[in-house]
Amino acid sequence: MGRRRRATDLDGILLIDKEPGWTSHDVVAKLRGITGQPRIGHTGTLDPAATGLLVVCFGQATRLVEYMTVHDKSYTGEVVLGVTTDTDDAAGSELARAPVPALDDAGLRRLEARFTGTIEQVPPAFSAVQVGGERAYAAARAGRPHAIAPRPVRIDRLRLTPTAPDRLTLTLTLDCGPGTYVRSLARDIGAELGCGAHLAALRRTRVDRFLVEEAATIGDLAEVVQADLLDALLLPPDDGITAIEAALVDEDTEQRLRWGQDAPVTALTSPTGDLRVYGTGGAFVGMAALTLAGLKALKIFRPDG
Repeated sequence: MGRRRRATDLDGILLIDKEPGWTSHDVVAKLRGITGQPRIGHTGTLDPAATGLLVVCFGQATRLVEYMTVHDKSYTGEVVLGVTTDTDDAAGSELARAPVPALDDAGLRRLEARFTGTIEQVPPAFSAVQVGGERAYAAARAGRPHAIAPRPVRIDRLRLTPTAPDRLTLTLTLDCGPGTYVRSLARDIGAELGCGAHLAALRRTRVDRFLVEEAATIGDLAEVVQADLLDALLLPPDDGITAIEAALVDEDTEQRLRWGQDAPVTALTSPTGDLRVYGTGGAFVGMAALTLAGLKALKIFRPDG
């Protein structure tokens, strides 16, 4: 019978279907308790009320989190028209109510077009954005909300569908780039209509090529760990960075990089920049920067986990 792996040997990516009421930090804390692996980090926060896909890194994979926070994402959600809140979602206090204008299918298509592409968006007052060295939500909770500057975000696809004949509630589905706040999108849709709106529900369905259908719940995971089958759910660390160009290196270059040394290259076969690096046997070596002087070691993985 083989030796059972220590918790601290666990390396890889785990897909979690987050339940409502949990912060992303709560999920990480729970996973540490269930698995015994202290080195765990997520690649993109979900609001407590939101559900859906949270991509979590274990062990050495946490060193790749910075490359995974820029992934595109997909969501489904529900927007309530005619009611604004201070948090731009249902968890906040109501600020105002206004009548909702008549909205036909042509009007919905115009709204979709208005908020598709690269747009300027102001993050919610209650968000983790830093303003003057302080989290925006901390200042808002203290009654002194910051003025947050708009920033460009990218929305690749947006679909708005009435959920009832009165059209006071819309279902939205969207594909978007990193840094997009769906709460802000709901708020801005209401502002465009002149009646206000807030986000009543949100579910993340995709992060890059990972789908929520592939994810496990915390309840599922406890049973998996008890049966010592967690390895079957862990994806390789480099599964989260497949969009980055890869390089195959010889044994000498691999050894240099594993020792943290720079390695010369005889010819540049790709543009300079960060690369996924693999050894001749196919093992993932880590991340290196290709420069005019050669390969510079960045995030090198221990071959023994």
